[in-house]
Amino acid sequence: MASSGADHLLYTPHCAGWHSYMEGGMYHMSNLFLLLAFMGGSGVKGGIYIFVLFAAGFLGMAIWGALWVCGVDVVVWNVLLVVACLVQTIHLLYRLRRDSYGQNYDALYHNVYQPLQVPLPVFKEIAHCSGMEVHSLSAEQSYALEGKTPIDRLSLLISGRVKVSLDGQFLHYVFPYQFLDSPEWESLRPTEEGTFQVTLTAETDSAYISWPRKKLYLLLAREKYIARLFSVLLGFDISQKLFALNDKLFAKFGLRFDIRLPSLYHVLGPSSEPAGEMVTEHSASHLPLAAPAPQKGPVGSRGSRPDSGHLASSVLQKGHPRLLSRAPLAPTQTPEL
Repeated sequence: MASSGADHLLYTPHCAGWHSYMEGGMYHMSNLFLLLAFMGGSGVKGGIYIFVLFAAGFLGMAIWGALWVCGVDVVVWNVLLVVACLVQTIHLLYRLRRDSYGQNYDALYHNVYQPLQVPLPVFKEIAHCSGMEVHSLSAEQSYALEGKTPIDRLSLLISGRVKVSLDGQFLHYVFPYQFLDSPEWESLRPTEEGTFQVTLTAETDSAYISWPRKKLYLLLAREKYIARLFSVLLGFDISQKLFALNDKLFAKFGLRFDIRLPSLYHVLGPSSEPAGEMVTEHSASHLPLAAPAPQKGPVGSRGSRPDSGHLASSVLQKGHPRLLSRAPLAPTQTPEL
């Protein structure tokens, strides 16, 4: 009995000759779908692509088996394969929906955290700390007012553009995926309180996410990896703001502050020329500071250079309070996983 069953299973009919005609278009189209399915990629979206094309290919095979071959077994097997592919596709769609945090948070992960190889579970903790809320600013609406708005959160711009100004004078812009208040965050210890020294106003319709200050401090104290991650992101963000301000601050005769040097207050320029008044690119009256008189000394001595430390310190204190951060900048290394 077993021998006859094996013989029936392995039985191959004698091929009297090859058909002189080709199968219908449904058969070839089904095989094309199966071929394309094998070219799918990896990951959840790649799996959805593969199983959708598999389902289309097996469905075509089932139709071909019913209308051209007239074989019940061909139809049944292909229908079962279609059902299996559809079940797997639904499961992958559920996973994709479960791992999604909304369009803005997904874009935040792909643009900021994924390049640093931050795992999704870690990003999930960071996102939940913000309350999973996206806040909006209409054009000309202020995020913070100098001397009035308390520093009680850390915010990151998702879309739009925000202008930073002091006493009505423009300082720099904040662009998408930059922190709105990183200098203010770094300028205070966890137990201190303070107010903004600049005004932040949306130039276009903007969106941002915020982490409450106390809640984020608790997360950083509990998760050392997230603390190192925010240290890197904040340090890079502050350095971008420093370079933006460095391009705006200059002297009438061409002296320029160079923040890339070990001292933030170093002034580049000839030692024999007086410093004159310091001005900004937009307003000469914004920084009306006169340099101290040069010291007398032998020609070519370093003592004849103006006292750049006091000059730049005064300029920064009066014109650019966002740079007065007591905390050191973070290292530029990417945190190890």
